[in-house]
Amino acid sequence: MNRQVWSVDMKLSREQENEIRYEEKKSLKRKALDYMMITAGSAVYAVAVSMFLDPNSLAPGGVTGIAIILNRITGLETGTWMFAVNIPILLLGMWKFGLRFIFSTIYCTLVTSLITNLLVPLGAVTADPFLAAVAGGSLMALGLGLVFKAGGTSGGTDIIVKLLRLRLPHLKTGFLFLVTDAFIVAASAFVFQNIDTALYAGLVVCINSLLLDVVLYGRDGAKMFFIVSDNHETIAKRILEELDSSATYLSGYGAYSGREKKVMLCILKKHLSPKLEEIVREEDPKAFTIITSASEIYGEGYKNIFSQKL
Repeated sequence: MNRQVWSVDMKLSREQENEIRYEEKKSLKRKALDYMMITAGSAVYAVAVSMFLDPNSLAPGGVTGIAIILNRITGLETGTWMFAVNIPILLLGMWKFGLRFIFSTIYCTLVTSLITNLLVPLGAVTADPFLAAVAGGSLMALGLGLVFKAGGTSGGTDIIVKLLRLRLPHLKTGFLFLVTDAFIVAASAFVFQNIDTALYAGLVVCINSLLLDVVLYGRDGAKMFFIVSDNHETIAKRILEELDSSATYLSGYGAYSGREKKVMLCILKKHLSPKLEEIVREEDPKAFTIITSASEIYGEGYKNIFSQKL
């Protein structure tokens, strides 16, 4: 009898080991595909900077805009400045959010900076600032979309805004991005002594913001997650810390098991949804998860129900 039990236990143990190995292989393959997508997105973003924006002195906010301005002041390559400006920001992010959160951002920043410098000898595709703004803004959106889809971030002002939100939670994320971008665009007008250039840079910011959602993620406003997991506390903690978002617990009851269950309801901006999927996979691969689009969202961080309906 004992031998039979031992034999069954050994069989179960081997099946469990095989299942673990299979999941590990799937995880490695998924990470490899993610980093391939991040590399492609970084390359597209670098093309936008080095072949459209930088040659036409368009500084479209963020670290990219700062790098273009510093390039004109010092003569040091824009890609080098993109990496240099990001270093202290990445160190701050690593200290505050941890290495796991920041690693893909470091990789994205490094690849973008290198490719930007490598493409400089090819020169500008167009000397028309309007065409450069439209094409550059569109390519920036495409590149960032690929990076976000793979669960990465572009670093820079993304991290700064996240840190500011920790200290100033009453200020909305969109407002903080608008302020930082507007400040950099205004600085470019002063450095380049050309208001037209600054206005075209503002156009790049607008195109990038619009196309990032419309072209790559569809027209819906956000993603809505329903998550049923025994590890709901860990998942909720990571949502708060890593995504600067929150979740609502709904009371649930398993019809088959007869057990009380916590159902997490979470609404996220679309570029953050791949990251939440990754968190759920890491914390509970067997979690029951429903993901759907939410086209109309009102409340903190989204639309105001009174002003939007007027």
